[in-house]
Amino acid sequence: MPAPAFVRILLACSAVLLVVAWWQRDSLPSQERLDPVLLSEPEQVATDVPPFRTTVGGVEYTVRPLYRYDLHGLVVSKHDADTWWDWIHKAWNDKLNVTDLCVIWGANARNGNYRNLSYSSGEFVCNVETSSTEVWQAFDMKALSNNHLLTDDPVIARTLKAMRVGDQVHFRGYLAEYSHDQGFRFFRGTSTTRTDQGNGACETVYATDAEVLHSGNRGWRISFWAAVVGLVFGIIAWVKAPFRGSA
Repeated sequence: MPAPAFVRILLACSAVLLVVAWWQRDSLPSQERLDPVLLSEPEQVATDVPPFRTTVGGVEYTVRPLYRYDLHGLVVSKHDADTWWDWIHKAWNDKLNVTDLCVIWGANARNGNYRNLSYSSGEFVCNVETSSTEVWQAFDMKALSNNHLLTDDPVIARTLKAMRVGDQVHFRGYLAEYSHDQGFRFFRGTSTTRTDQGNGACETVYATDAEVLHSGNRGWRISFWAAVVGLVFGIIAWVKAPFRGSA
C-alpha cells in the first residue's frame, strides 16, 4: 500500500522548502533594511603601532600595522581560507587569515542597485557581475572591498567565520602586512586605498574586534536544515511503512 498521506505531505513540503531556502540563503536585504551606519565610509587613520609577532597553528607571524581601520558593511560574498579546496593557504602555512569578506557600503548602500548584481569569491578575489550596462554604471566599485581578515583571537575568529552573505557587519583593527619564515619566506601586503583595482587591491585587516550588526538570512538557513531533517524522517518513514502486495 502507498505510504501514509502525512509521509507524502512531509516529503513534498520538505523538498519545496529545501529548494526555496537554498535559493534564498544568500539573498541580500533591501536598502530599507540596512542600518544607517552602513552609509558611512570606512575610517582609516595612520598608526605608529610597532610590528609585533604572534603564533597561530604553530606558525610564528610578524604583523606590521600600517593604518587603523574601521568598517561597517554588507557582506555580499565570502571565502573561508580553511575550505577543503583552498590548497594555497595550506601550502603557504597561512593560518592567520581566517576568512575573506567582500562587502559594500556608502554609495552602494544608498540604493537597492547592489541587489541587481551577482557576487562570488575565490582565494584572492571578489568578482562582481551583471549583464546590464545601466546596473553596472550605477554601481560604485570604490564602495566595495575584498577583506582578508586576520586574527589570533579564537573568539574573534569564530565571529568572523560565522559571518554570512546578507549579514550587516562591523570589524575594526589595522590594515597590515604580515609574513613568516617557516619553511620558506612568506609575505602578504595590503591595499591602503579604496580606489585601486586588480592584483593587490584587497584590504588585509588584522581584526581586533568584529560583530554581526544584523543577521541577514538566519531564518532561511534554519529552514534549510529543518527541510533536510524533514526529508530524512520522511524517507525513513516511507521505507518503514508496511507494504502489502495485491492478492
